[in-house]
Amino acid sequence: MLQQNALKIFNHDWSDLSKIKLHLKGTDFQLKVWQALLRIPSGSASTYGALADTIHSPKASRAVGTAIGSNPIAFLIPCHRVIRSTGVIGDYRWQSERKIAMLGWEAAQMLGE
Repeated sequence: MLQQNALKIFNHDWSDLSKIKLHLKGTDFQLKVWQALLRIPSGSASTYGALADTIHSPKASRAVGTAIGSNPIAFLIPCHRVIRSTGVIGDYRWQSERKIAMLGWEAAQMLGE
């Protein structure tokens, strides 16, 4: 049942995602960053600095990057939606090519709506 709920993410049926429960362990700072990641809309991107501003830590963009890199759950907590302020995609824990593909897939989904 849990796997079927998780697969709904890829089918774009997000109406029943409240049934997916996660138990995340992290520092208070990491949890704050991961919560901020959840507020970045699908098909959009943000920067490390903008995310630092969002969590009221404007000088912590490097720490934000470290917290993002510690995210244990790719895609569900969308760390792939954060890029460098220069527009460069940047590194990704699960390979940069995958990050580019995920961003492209989300953008294509938004265009198809």
